[in-house]
Amino acid sequence: MLTALTRVVSRSLASCELTWLPRQQIDIDLAIEQHKQYEQLLAAMGVHVISLPEQPELPDAVFVEDPLIVFDEVAIVTCMGAPTRRAESETLAEAISAFRPVRVILDPATIEGGDVMRIGCDVFVGLSTRTNAAGVQQLTRELEPFGYRITPVEVRGCLHLKSACCSMGDGKILANKDWLDTAPLRDYEIVGVALDEPGAANILRIGDTILMPASFPHTQRIVRREGLEVRTVDISELMKAEAAITCSSVIFEAL
Repeated sequence: MLTALTRVVSRSLASCELTWLPRQQIDIDLAIEQHKQYEQLLAAMGVHVISLPEQPELPDAVFVEDPLIVFDEVAIVTCMGAPTRRAESETLAEAISAFRPVRVILDPATIEGGDVMRIGCDVFVGLSTRTNAAGVQQLTRELEPFGYRITPVEVRGCLHLKSACCSMGDGKILANKDWLDTAPLRDYEIVGVALDEPGAANILRIGDTILMPASFPHTQRIVRREGLEVRTVDISELMKAEAAITCSSVIFEAL
């Protein structure tokens, strides 16, 4: 069964880590409601949602994708590039241990799940402000025995690799070409986001449906022209914390 780990929004979200955006006032009640709608939409798309309790003292804890990366064979607990977020990992490791063996990335290597894009056996890892070369090397050592091919990708101008590109399926990648080196993706067809929506590349494919933020209508039309159904959700308050559509869940097959 397709399963998602999520976590309740922390009421301290306004104190979140920020790298690329100026700090804005966040309506916490609205952020909580938007996240609930996100979870409800995942459930409506056939995903079994496991919602973990709030971690009030950890502002970014709702963004469960960064501390945990799940593959078919193993779960990787990351060493995040934002040191203040590393305490988020413990309860996620406990939650995923019921489904996968757990491996841990060790400091000084850093890696965050938002920098990891898997397409079949290809695993692209963004070299960003949050993920370093040592992180790529440790991940490679963990995954190569299972037949994965790990390829680093230079990221520029955005937080994570999946801020710049995400798999659409069917050999296609939705991308903002200005935010990454596309050369390592040469075996895939690159579909560009709308020029006036540079942050629209982060999408989540479930079945034949693409889940996207409601705030990118022009890129939604581009995705629909590729023959895919699009469903949207408003995550405007979460986006003030540099959130995107993938970062609030870890989705995997419960084997």
